[in-house]
Amino acid sequence: MKTKYYLQLVGLSALWGASFLMIRVASPLLGPNVLAELRIALATLTLAVLMRLMRHQWPLQHWRELALLGLLSVACPFMLFAWAALRLPAGYSALLNSTAVLFGILSSAVLKDDRLTLRKLLGCACGLVGVSLIVSLGPIEPSPMIILAALACVGASACYGCSTPLMKRALGRMEPLQMAAGIHVLALIMMFPAAAWSLPQARFTPAALAAVLVMGVLTSGIAYWLHLRIMVHVSAAAATSPQFLIPVFGVAWGHLFLGEPLGAGIYTGGALVLLASALVTGFNPWQKTLDAVVTKP
Repeated sequence: MKTKYYLQLVGLSALWGASFLMIRVASPLLGPNVLAELRIALATLTLAVLMRLMRHQWPLQHWRELALLGLLSVACPFMLFAWAALRLPAGYSALLNSTAVLFGILSSAVLKDDRLTLRKLLGCACGLVGVSLIVSLGPIEPSPMIILAALACVGASACYGCSTPLMKRALGRMEPLQMAAGIHVLALIMMFPAAAWSLPQARFTPAALAAVLVMGVLTSGIAYWLHLRIMVHVSAAAATSPQFLIPVFGVAWGHLFLGEPLGAGIYTGGALVLLASALVTGFNPWQKTLDAVVTKP
């Protein structure tokens, strides 16, 4: 993988790392369904404006494919993570979100879009251990609702992971911006009945609306489009690798803006996460130097 794509994935991880804190703020106030719908609506509006400015056509002929991708990569994960945030700390949700990499690698192997290698499996193992050390959360008293919330996070991660190779295939037929806009429009329609049913219970406070605005415009609309642009140039497995880095930034933002203490495992865990990302993506910053040495006459 080229260095510029790796750095772009790291930048996306920084954006997405902040989203778990914002979900934790907004979900109890708006409710999971309304939060997901507003987030998708703002992302749709942002992408529609970009479509207009860049004079792209809407990919109406691919609506069935986009509907499936909208369900897997937007509607279900947004709702499940928002529901889990009512019961789990943001760190636990970010930790469980990192399992999306494993689901993505397995899905790519099943669809024969990528090979399941020892290096990638080792990367998944390093990433999960590293994320656990970084988050350094104390035990939560188990209960049926806590278990359901954890399963909701795993289910959302599975949706992300399984949708990635499908999106990689679809990019051969659509432009990234077209695809991002189409996915969000259809996800918006899917979530509308649930959001309308939950609307009377929602509390539209300034804090909740500010969190949704940032999530909708930046971490959903623009970030989703940028992720698809990078996916054109990298494998599906590599495209899921930011999930390992998201908890790193989630903990960092919590420390900077909320004064949350850093765990003892931040440095060891961070090193393992960086190693995991390199193993999964195949990124090697010294490859050009090595190639130059090998080919030098």
